[in-house]
Amino acid sequence: MMSKTDRRLLIVEDDAAFARTLVRSFERRGYQVRHLAGEDGMPALLEDFAPTHAVVDLKLAAGASGLSSVKHLHAFDPDMVIIVLTGYASIATAVEAIKLGARHYLAKPSNTDDIEAAFQRAAGDTEVELTERTTSIKTLEWEHIHEALAASDFNISEAARRLGLHRRTLARKLEKRRVK
Repeated sequence: MMSKTDRRLLIVEDDAAFARTLVRSFERRGYQVRHLAGEDGMPALLEDFAPTHAVVDLKLAAGASGLSSVKHLHAFDPDMVIIVLTGYASIATAVEAIKLGARHYLAKPSNTDDIEAAFQRAAGDTEVELTERTTSIKTLEWEHIHEALAASDFNISEAARRLGLHRRTLARKLEKRRVK
């Protein structure tokens, strides 16, 4: 078992206020914490700090995808416990995050307790409740849009082209579904 002083956490989050809250909260829990707003500076930080845990926001500033950070972190250390946080949850991005090396994918709002619990859960839960609810057309559309966005590194013009939509139409759809 890892001692408290061995827990080194990297937070990749572009929302400065949320990142500050997470940093303070995890430091109070005994983690050594570093924060990056994106991938800039990540290689140097990984070499100097060598995190054991990471929390990565899915959608970073300027439309950058946190999936790229997940891939980079997993390549650096396949044993690193990586949690992806997002306000733009979809099945497509959850699957990609797990394939790229994330242990869990949490929808915002998530707090420190949720994240730390996800750090501890290594195995899946066979007792998770299966629902009989069918997926709505709107949900399927949103997941298809999000899959195209993820495949195009969150480039709206390219995603619109892949979906056969006008860029402004896609932008309006995204604006309607924006998470506050």
